[in-house]
Amino acid sequence: MKIAVTYENGSVFGHFGHTEQFKIYQVEDGAVVKAQVVPTNGSGHGALVGFLADHGVDCLICGGIGPGAQAALAQAGIRLYAGCTGSADDRVSELLAGSLAHADGATCDHHHDEGHDCGGQHTCGSHSCH
Repeated sequence: MKIAVTYENGSVFGHFGHTEQFKIYQVEDGAVVKAQVVPTNGSGHGALVGFLADHGVDCLICGGIGPGAQAALAQAGIRLYAGCTGSADDRVSELLAGSLAHADGATCDHHHDEGHDCGGQHTCGSHSCH
């Protein structure tokens, strides 16, 4: 199994569509056997799901994510764990232990008025969502 985490400075990056890199964990027999940070090379919202699929990712851990990306991940068969913050390594350990706190509906839609609800408390690029 492969788990990808939106990644910045050791932490879960707060906005899927703006992530510049993922940390991808290779898991065998319930344990991480390899992890590497992979740059997205400028891939944006639309291309990131394909990027993950091309890397054989089974699960994604992220902060905020829009409904279009959620639908694309579901179509690609990639399990989503959204609304996460803090240490990327810790969130992966929690996922493997079955104790990851997440909110699948943690959306961040920047195509409407400010003051929007991002489904949880996280940072979406240039502003905070509470």
